Amino acid sequence: MKKSRFTESQIIRILSEQESGKTVSDICRTHGISQPTFYNWKSKYGGLSVNQLKKLKEVEHELSEFKRMYADLAFENNALKNLIEKKL
Repeated sequence: MKKSRFTESQIIRILSEQESGKTVSDICRTHGISQPTFYNWKSKYGGLSVNQLKKLKEVEHELSEFKRMYADLAFENNALKNLIEKKL
């Protein structure tokens, strides 16, 4: 996946310019982005503040850790079940 030249906090700042009254075409011209890119960002980050974005990233990271822990435990459980079946 191609890395954006804007950070997520910069994207949120760019989106907030529209709320202050600037037109989308002016914002896009100023920052060198296309209008479809602006609207894609708006659908993804619309209504978020920088603090909310940081909290969302933390929660996503915790969720991925929990998923990894569950996968490890499920694998161990399955291996132990197979071992018990072979002994009986």
